[in-house]
Amino acid sequence: MRIGILGLGRIGAFHAETLAGLAVVESLVVADPVADAAKAAAERFGAEVADSPAALLAAGVDGLVVAAATDAHPALIRAGVEAGVPVFCEKPVARTMSEGTGVRAVVRDGGVPVQIGYHRRFDAGFAAARAAVRSGELGPLHTVRSTTLDPAPPPAAYIAASGGIFRDCAVHDFDAIRWVTGREVAEVYAVGGNRGAGPIGAAGDADTTGAVLTLDDGTIAVVSNSRHNARGYDVRMELHGFADSIAVGLDDRLPLRSVEPGAGFPAGPPHSFFMDRFADAYRAELAAFTEVVAGTRPSPCTVEDALEAGWTAEALRGAAGRLVVRRAGVRRRAAGPAAAGH
Repeated sequence: MRIGILGLGRIGAFHAETLAGLAVVESLVVADPVADAAKAAAERFGAEVADSPAALLAAGVDGLVVAAATDAHPALIRAGVEAGVPVFCEKPVARTMSEGTGVRAVVRDGGVPVQIGYHRRFDAGFAAARAAVRSGELGPLHTVRSTTLDPAPPPAAYIAASGGIFRDCAVHDFDAIRWVTGREVAEVYAVGGNRGAGPIGAAGDADTTGAVLTLDDGTIAVVSNSRHNARGYDVRMELHGFADSIAVGLDDRLPLRSVEPGAGFPAGPPHSFFMDRFADAYRAELAAFTEVVAGTRPSPCTVEDALEAGWTAEALRGAAGRLVVRRAGVRRRAAGPAAAGH
């Protein structure tokens, strides 16, 4: 199998290393606007270098991995679909939901599989939680808690182009909640603040947010996010049902310190970064994509799936008070208490 990679930044280089280690992948073709990045990846992984996306697609690739900047995602997904090449693209589908719905139409008409990169779907803990919910062993759910806390803010340039903390960070929680529970988000309520890095406020964003989601069966999901967690990278999910309660992320590398007398948990070094916490999930995600390319499985995270998480993030951007989430992306303010919204 011959795989093309567009974008050789941090995550693109990580994907190149992962793909190079998969037995089914025979060769890589890489391209990046920064020639040195493509050259370095080619030397490290024995890849071929293409000087443009068009040249890469013309090089006989069987699948395309898009790890370029968000603004480039729509055009590169379209190019892959129009060339008849299955596409894996990092989230989000596009910077705006209107662009994303345009991509969805192209993918539907093209009949070429597209997989969007929501790696928590491939984490062993999240998969076990989903299985527990689907089996009924928890009973009906009443509460879900989902947390993503970054160890430090990303660079100012990244913040300015990220689309905001709800679309860049919390969107992983929204997708995981939907995937694990099998429910849709019906209403959202948001608060946000900025008590840290100046560039985040300058970009009109929040560095710490809270959101309450009402799912379509009445389950309440509470989502907490922050760009500041000095102890490490913290991703957890709790699911509370009428028969049992479970948690994802409560291992010995949990970046949280107990002050209970005699407590020895957690005992290991804290997770420090997302590629540390989810290394196995990323590998499983790309292995799944090779199966999509081979035609042995459907896309495990479609453009439609990604847009559902995007609608929730869109509703929360600028939210003050309770909002009704519409599948078409239209939101209507409902009666409810006002909040210091983000």
